[in-house]
Amino acid sequence: MKVTALIPDELIEKVKAKSGGKNITESLIIALKEYLNEQKVDDLINMVKEEPIVWNKNYTAEGIRKINRNR
Repeated sequence: MKVTALIPDELIEKVKAKSGGKNITESLIIALKEYLNEQKVDDLINMVKEEPIVWNKNYTAEGIRKINRNR
């Protein structure tokens, strides 16, 4: 998709330097993908905050070893 955007040159140069992209397009793609990945992590963190992980009391290292040995 072609997009026309007014982005300050200084910001573009910083993104190019940090992302290691070969050109502006590749640099922006890298930066946008990284942003989306960070948002996914934030979403997962919020999900765990809302519904924390509860471990089964019978869930022990020894029990897991027995399960793994029986495979």
